[in-house]
Amino acid sequence: MKILVCIGNVPDTTTKIKFDTGMQNLDTNGVQWVINPWDELALTRALEIKEQSAGKIEKVSAINVGLVNSEPTIRKALAIGADDAFRINCEPSDSYTIAAQIAEVAKNENYDIIFSGIESSDFNAAAVGSMIAEFMDIASVSAVSSFEFNDGDIILKREIDGGKETVKIQTPFVAIVQKGICINPRIPAMRGIMMAKTKPIKVSTPVSVENLAEALSFEVPPAKAECKMIDAEETDLLIELLHSEAKVL
Repeated sequence: MKILVCIGNVPDTTTKIKFDTGMQNLDTNGVQWVINPWDELALTRALEIKEQSAGKIEKVSAINVGLVNSEPTIRKALAIGADDAFRINCEPSDSYTIAAQIAEVAKNENYDIIFSGIESSDFNAAAVGSMIAEFMDIASVSAVSSFEFNDGDIILKREIDGGKETVKIQTPFVAIVQKGICINPRIPAMRGIMMAKTKPIKVSTPVSVENLAEALSFEVPPAKAECKMIDAEETDLLIELLHSEAKVL
């Protein structure tokens, strides 16, 4: 069995986001790029599963849809422990395009299990995992917080309203994972970093996909209003401001 882990290349959550003068594209100057946090958890769990599988899992691969500037992030996935990686040489413009490209590789390479983070920390679309399953015509399980082998069966637990659901599933399938799938992401060790330099990244040409979405422009949230300090004795003024300005009364 083989596991494929989808890896998003996203800005670090501490990055101050800026756009170009036309507000149509992200200004990437000075941006620190990282593995999407949910994908990093998925990769960590996939590696744990391989180590605990008693040889049932042959390898864990990472896949990214992106241009050459995403390769340092892919190398980090290899340093964490992925055996090899794919980069589909395509601008990751929208969820549909990304899912179509990943599905094509997954079908051709015969992966049994595909891990996708529940969403990306930049666009938060929460759509790629389920779209991959639709392109491949295989099952998908969302909100997965636990993955276990049990006497040869694959047992998933997923979060539902009011509790958890346990699912037994056959391969191939897509597991859309969320926080809880593992405790902490792995940090690359020096040996892993050195080994990552020799692990292969297979670069492929994207398949032709119809463009179904286009971002016309972006806008930043309005600046927060200045904090007003009200004396503890001025309760009438506080009530008036809550009514007229904050509009919460």
